[in-house]
Amino acid sequence: MTRPYLIAHSARTAAVCLPLPGARYRLPQPLAYRLTAEQAMSSKAAGHADGAEELLQQEEGKVETAVLLLHGLNPSTRYRLEVDGCEAVFFETAACRGLVDASAFGLTADVALDDPAGAVANAVCLARAIKAVPEGGTLRLPAGIWTASPVALKSDITFHLAEGAVLRAPSSREGWPIMPARDADGRLLGSWEGLPAACYAAGIHAVGARNLTIEGQGIIDGSGSAGDWWSWPKETRDGARRPRGLHLVRCDNICLFGFTIRNAPSWTIHPHGCEGLTAVGLHILAPHDSPNTDGFNPESCRNVLIAGTHFSVGDDCIAIKAGKRGAEGEAEHLAETRGIAVRHCLMERGHGGVVIGSEMSGGVHDVMVEDCDMIGTDRGLRVKTRRGRGGAIGAIFMRRVLLDGVETAISVNAHYHCDADGHADWVQSRVPRTFDAGTPIISDITVDDVEIRDLAHAAGVFLGLPEAPLRNIAISRLRIVSHAEEAEATPPIMADHVRPMRHERILAEHAEVTCDDPTLMSSAPISLFPIREAV
Repeated sequence: MTRPYLIAHSARTAAVCLPLPGARYRLPQPLAYRLTAEQAMSSKAAGHADGAEELLQQEEGKVETAVLLLHGLNPSTRYRLEVDGCEAVFFETAACRGLVDASAFGLTADVALDDPAGAVANAVCLARAIKAVPEGGTLRLPAGIWTASPVALKSDITFHLAEGAVLRAPSSREGWPIMPARDADGRLLGSWEGLPAACYAAGIHAVGARNLTIEGQGIIDGSGSAGDWWSWPKETRDGARRPRGLHLVRCDNICLFGFTIRNAPSWTIHPHGCEGLTAVGLHILAPHDSPNTDGFNPESCRNVLIAGTHFSVGDDCIAIKAGKRGAEGEAEHLAETRGIAVRHCLMERGHGGVVIGSEMSGGVHDVMVEDCDMIGTDRGLRVKTRRGRGGAIGAIFMRRVLLDGVETAISVNAHYHCDADGHADWVQSRVPRTFDAGTPIISDITVDDVEIRDLAHAAGVFLGLPEAPLRNIAISRLRIVSHAEEAEATPPIMADHVRPMRHERILAEHAEVTCDDPTLMSSAPISLFPIREAV
């Protein structure tokens, strides 16, 4: 029998993985489950004040996804979960040391998006409510539409978005706080594409928080489509860059459960310098033409799990980053990213399913992507960098993944034409240059048991630097099931001098790639021609 396991839990929410054979985002078939509370607990433990005993809880239902989210649990209670064909799972919810209702602090519902005064007033009320939550307690935002200016969360609390609750940012920048590039002690706060920079504070943000949970069946709406945010994607206005949807800076032991977050002004969820972060069962959404609305971008983070999450966004679904070396070689702000696991997720559309870079100067290591569906994304697994970045990428694994309607399944590109000088000869030349601190190194990428359907451009494109070839790329059990007949020949990666491709196999240039099926390896060139120049 399959042995489910508890991914994480809080006082009122639990996430359980059902690792059945063939399960990716969804199970091979729906299964019945029964959840039973086996131990009663006092209402005091639940955060109530009437002293009555909570009733024992029983719930039955059907589960269709490999990660099951259980909401509305009682704190400090032992539960038994039974799923057809699986061993029983036992777990005990955490204690809640006080339940605070945000509506008791003067919040006003249905404030208009273009009412900055009303949004600021609601943010003040929420700040008072957050301050009132005791350590280990919960702040509950009830059902309703709540417009509020950016709100900072604190350590040792749970922020619970009730079903039907929508917390939305205003459309106006009037009174919107700006997060400086650094705090008073010189530590990084704001950033933009891997460099220190002032940015507008996210609608929900936390700096230096520990033991923080954000959970529930409600919605966080960044109102990116309501203001003018998406009309200046690469600009600075009033001294700041666009805000994220949820921004976590130097936070440890963070859990994100079940909520929907949508319409972020820029990146949707951006953990920066965090350690120990679990994100389970989220719905991360943005219109497909919205600029740079990446889904989840862990940057300079360690030990991050993203599981059972649905992405449909305007840019990369998951983009793993580690900062960018400055134009003059500045590197003091860099820190590595290590230990990222992506399991049982669904990535729809977007520019890439799981992407590493292009900001990777601090180094990215130990990334595992398994049991996922990538449907209609431009690329599946994507690594992108360029000369000048430096840093190293290694120990990247992808296995048991379906790529359906993905234009280029796997791409590794060391000539990515980002930044103002991205098309310069020294960046794009295929002639070896001097190996130095700005030379990125990419090695040890393993792809196993991957199915490709409706392939448009290429199964794999590996373009390395002549002075630093890609090393130890291993591909096994890769299956091309079908091709997209309507596909048009297009360069499959964003580098200069790359020829258009259609329905091609695995191509490598300045790269050591092995495959257990030699017929999948192509001897065709990637580049149209090398640029000749003095080294």
